[in-house]
Order: sequence, then C-alpha cells, then structure tokens
Amino acid sequence: MSVFKPQWIPKGNLDTLNSGAMISAVFIYSQKGEVLISRLYRHDVKRSVADVFRVHVIASPAEIRSPVTTLGSTSFFHIRYDNLWLCAVTKNNSNAALVFEFLYRLLGLGVSYFGRFDEEAVKNNFVLIYELLDEVLDFGYPQNIEVDTLKLYVTTESIRSKSSVVVDLQKPPQSITMQATGATTWRRNDIFYKKNEAFVDVIESVNLILSAKGTVLRADVQGQIVMRSFLSGMPECKFGLNDKLVLDRESSNNKGSTAARIDADDMASGSVRRLGARAGGMGGVGDGESVEIADCQFHQCVRLGRFDTDRTISFIPPDGEFELMRYRTTDNVNLPFKVLPVVRELGKTRVEYEVLVKSNFSGKLSASNMAVRIPTPPNATKCRIKVAGTGKAKYIPEENAIVWKISRFQGLQEASLTAVVDLTHMSKPVPWVRPPINLDFQVLMFTASGLLVRFLKVFEKANYQSVKWVRYMTKAGSYEIRI
Repeated sequence: MSVFKPQWIPKGNLDTLNSGAMISAVFIYSQKGEVLISRLYRHDVKRSVADVFRVHVIASPAEIRSPVTTLGSTSFFHIRYDNLWLCAVTKNNSNAALVFEFLYRLLGLGVSYFGRFDEEAVKNNFVLIYELLDEVLDFGYPQNIEVDTLKLYVTTESIRSKSSVVVDLQKPPQSITMQATGATTWRRNDIFYKKNEAFVDVIESVNLILSAKGTVLRADVQGQIVMRSFLSGMPECKFGLNDKLVLDRESSNNKGSTAARIDADDMASGSVRRLGARAGGMGGVGDGESVEIADCQFHQCVRLGRFDTDRTISFIPPDGEFELMRYRTTDNVNLPFKVLPVVRELGKTRVEYEVLVKSNFSGKLSASNMAVRIPTPPNATKCRIKVAGTGKAKYIPEENAIVWKISRFQGLQEASLTAVVDLTHMSKPVPWVRPPINLDFQVLMFTASGLLVRFLKVFEKANYQSVKWVRYMTKAGSYEIRI
C-alpha cells in the first residue's frame, strides 16, 4: 500500500477547527532555511516573521526541543518532513493539537497531489500550492481539506483526477459546491464499480521490553485498521470486532453466539464465508476470546456518537484507501517470539553468546523478513558465528552488532545462534552497557492482541452484493530483550 501515513492525530470534522485554530501565516522552508512558500492570512503579522523563525529555529535545530516555539507574542508551530520545514504562525492562543492536525493534513495533501512532498516538488508546483493554500484556509480558519473534493476544482493539466473530468463533462457547476459544502465531504455520490469490493487490513505492531531474567517489563500492541473501499453509491458500512465491551453486553442480553448474531443477508451473500476464508482456521486469529480495546482513534467518517453509545462502528467510507481507526491493547498480549539469550564475558578478551529464538504462533503460519540484532562490545575485533536451524548471521563492525537474518521462520519452531567475539585491549577501558537484542519481523494472519473482524456489513439503496476480504499482519514495533 502506498498511502501517506504521517504521525497520527485524531481526526474529527474540520469544522471544529474554526473554534480553536486561527492561523496568521503559513511558511514552507527548505532544509537550509530558504522560504519556498509564504502565505499571510491576517494583518497581525508581517512577512518578516519568516526570518524570525529561520534565525531562532532552523539555524539552531539542536537547541529546539519542542515543535512549538513562542517568541514574544508570536507562536510558531512547525513539523519537519523529508527536507522541508512546515510552519504555521499565530498571534492567538490557538489549540496546538488542531494546528498540528492542519499541518499534517496539508502535508498529506501535498503527497496526494505530487506523489512526494520535498523541496523539488514544492519548487515545481508552487503555483498549485498557493491555490491549495487559498482553498484550505480562509482568513486563518481551516476549511475543507479533503483531497478528493479539492481535486474536483483545484487541478492542472499535469494533475487531473478522473473525478474532475467526470464532473466537468457530466455534472453542473452546482455539484462541486454540494461536494465541497455537503455533510459527506470525503465522498462523491456518483461513484460506480462493476464489482463492489472492500478490503480490510488489520496491522499490529508489538512493543516488548523483556528483562535479562525473563520478566516482561512492557508489552503492548499498537494497531491500525486500513480499508480499501471500491463500493458504488453512498454505502453505509457497519464494522464489528470482538470488542470485550460489545461481547459482554451481547452475552448479558442472551442473544446467542456470535455466529447466530450475524445477519441472514450477510450469510446469504457469502461475506462471512469470505472473511473466514482469509481469517478463520489460522492460528493466532479469532480464538473466540474478546479483546479489551483502548485509545480508539477514528477517521472522521465514523459516527462517534453511535460508538460512544453502543460501541458500533458505523460509517460512510471514502473511496479508495484510508485508515479507518487506530487502537491500543495492553492485556493478554500474545508474543509471537520468545528469545532466551545467554551472554558471558570471559575476562577482558572474549565474549560468548548463546541465543535461542522460539516462535509461539501456529505451525500453519510463518514469519518473514526476520532480523535479530545482537549487540557486541565496541572493541570487538573478530567474531566466530554458528547458526543451528535457519538463517544466516554476519558480524557488522560499523554497527557493533551481529545481524541474524531469517527469510522465513515457521511457527512452533526454534533456532539458535552461538558466537565467540574476540576483544582488543583499550587504553582507556569503558564498561560495556550491554544494549538490548532487537527483533524485526512480520507475521501474516496473526494478531498479537487477538483482535478479530467479526463482520463487515454494507447497506446501499441499490441493494447490490458486495465482496469483503480481511487480512491480518503483526510486525515488530520496539521488540527488545535485555541481556
């Protein structure tokens, strides 16, 4: 998937920005501090304020520890991306979270229009960027920043979306106004597909800190649900997870099992079987237990009122790919790998390693792109490595580490590595701090949290049949084992 994913901030309706974000100016700088884009929206700041930010922030980045810099009565909110600085300036007590939400949306807008957002892209498309800045801010107040809507009427010959062509040829000018000011700004109502499909990706990152004695110091899962929607018209989608609060409520109401609660129309359309064809029968996904989901953050299309009331995820999806929600779990985390390291320092001339890695998921599954990074002392000179099981290991002096790469690691298996590292004498001995072992991996059709997509229902007035697919993937976040 090639979708821009900036640092995520909860996305509500941007109409709420008007009450807390009043921006006086927006600047885009190059890495060296050259002003590439300068747009003033209010009369309380002058163009020379761009030089203030360059001198106090860009010229001394090591001294800047906060993305918000206040100089006198002027506040500068900035983010860095690639070789660019994006800065919003305000004289008011604006809501910082909402200003950063706008900056990240603006960044995503640039990536969507130009494919990449760097200094070269800005210089080559500065006229279009000024047009976009005129549309997304009005007297300092954020307006519509939906990519699909803006592409209807802010285009060039080189950047021209299919939707804009359709509107130009078949729709009256009033349709653009309705799209820009309607209740559902993220979706047009004239979308049509011959085959209606929805793809759901549940992607989880496992974070682990394991002590040298094998005690779990931290274990949590950061998850996101990404959806690709290819549905006609204005479909209403209802999304169900094995959320603990929902299942406990349903159990108390004696509504029967999960399978019995799925609507007959879903069974008739085969959507449940299709979801099961990708998810069911795979170890690590859908063991029947409920999951306590915390810190849910949703795309703006989700009806938050219904979720607060009955935990129902109901929405009209944008067309194409979008991030539906993010969540976090801390209870009953299923760790995909167990690492048992033994490190012995033999005097000041040698270190011996014995590292055993075990996979804890089903034997039907396998991990890919796995790498185990084992730290070595900075005065290591030579390393003798032996691998029992699978993969290849190599000592990389510039990283002070042994990197053990395994292209495929089957479930319920184990592999071990032994190594002897020779050390050279140091004129000023420095104690080795023993950095942790790091793991990197990807496991398909496995969720560390146990999260399961129970159903995805699509309702549309045309009453068409839709096909739904779901895929699960767990990858390493910060997976560390202390030695």
